Amino acid sequence: MIVCHCRQITDRTICSIVDAMRRSDPELRISPGMVYRDLGLQPDCGGCMPLFLSVMRNTFNPGNLVQIDTGFEEQGDRHREGRQQGH
Repeated sequence: MIVCHCRQITDRTICSIVDAMRRSDPELRISPGMVYRDLGLQPDCGGCMPLFLSVMRNTFNPGNLVQIDTGFEEQGDRHREGRQQGH
């Protein structure tokens, strides 16, 4: 299934990259940006991010759910990047 139409990235591609990263460092916090960089690409419109993150979260490597760094760590009523929750 194509996850990112702008860059033609499939769910299989995402899973294989996440699995490879996980094999090289089981403690690595993987972000979508890391997957794009591994492919030599950059995200375009960002419309794929919810699905992209869902595919990453559902990628398993020997029974362990992948740690995903979404960049949205909440701090009180604001996200790490400074925007209010719900935006």
